[in-house]
Amino acid sequence: MRLTTKGRYAVTAMLDLAINSHSHPVNLNDISERQAISLSYLEQLFSKLRREDLVKSVRGPGGGYQLNGSIDDISVANIINAVNESMDVSRCEGRANCHDGKQCLTHNLWVDLSDRINSFLDEITLGELIRQNEEQAKQRAQQQASDLEKNIELTTIN
Repeated sequence: MRLTTKGRYAVTAMLDLAINSHSHPVNLNDISERQAISLSYLEQLFSKLRREDLVKSVRGPGGGYQLNGSIDDISVANIINAVNESMDVSRCEGRANCHDGKQCLTHNLWVDLSDRINSFLDEITLGELIRQNEEQAKQRAQQQASDLEKNIELTTIN
């Protein structure tokens, strides 16, 4: 299994949208600039995300996209599945006849792994990712403040 650029960019763009859409639509140009993702690629991804009802588009001046649901209801698995990414590591494409018309020896192992990956990604929501990012930013800020205090103390002592 390999998560392709399509899945990674879709999750990144949706997270950007969740962070930046404080009750107003977000323009894809803005996401494109902030995340260094081509605008045409984002348009393709958001077309799929809209079809799966994960986002809604707002037309007109100040238009763009908004999440079509709560940040705590949209999972990473929802996003990846919406852009037609496959989390199937079996390479059997869901068939039980993956080796000359028979099930391969490791078929069940790979199907179970695929199920666990999907389950794991289904448990992670945009809300959880936002909270993790905020906590990491808070920890970095505290560390920088602590480092600055130490530097000031060292400068004062010398």
